[in-house]
Amino acid sequence: MADFTIKTERLVLRPWREDDFQQFARLNADPRVMEYFPGIMTQEESDQFAKRICVAMKQQGWGLWAASIPDIADFIGYIGLAPVNFVADFTPAIEVGWRLAHEFWDKGYATEGAKAALKYGFEELLLNEIVSFTAAQNKRSQRVMEKIGMTHYPEEDFDHPRLAEDHWLRRHVLYRIKRNEWTSL
Repeated sequence: MADFTIKTERLVLRPWREDDFQQFARLNADPRVMEYFPGIMTQEESDQFAKRICVAMKQQGWGLWAASIPDIADFIGYIGLAPVNFVADFTPAIEVGWRLAHEFWDKGYATEGAKAALKYGFEELLLNEIVSFTAAQNKRSQRVMEKIGMTHYPEEDFDHPRLAEDHWLRRHVLYRIKRNEWTSL
């Protein structure tokens, strides 16, 4: 796990740099990007989140990699793996996730990067299963989950424990993929 970088056909998933923080804050302040999150983030909130991502990556050797497109954009957001940081029926678990700047949506980058993250999780970390989840309204992310081979189990949908009972985003859908399912794709 010494090499923190993953290369795909069009992307480089790499460790974060301090100069990524400003672009990350712009992304986190964009209402389109944050539509299915509780709200946009301030610069300080975004910086704190980025620092937590960097610490986790340094400690684990993997995580939510900074995503770049060589010769086009040095930072477009993150794509990667992270331990689920709340208690639910399906935890403990590792999730695959992404957050990309709006101008990089609908180009297949989330799908391409998430497939690379799954490969890393199954081949390098030898995980038996990886999950992903999002607000039930977020059809865009659900389509990515399906494109990367994950399966939705409606009976496992859940109320996110960090959102108030009356919050419009509380209901979440859960997708899963097991290593043997991934290797058969």
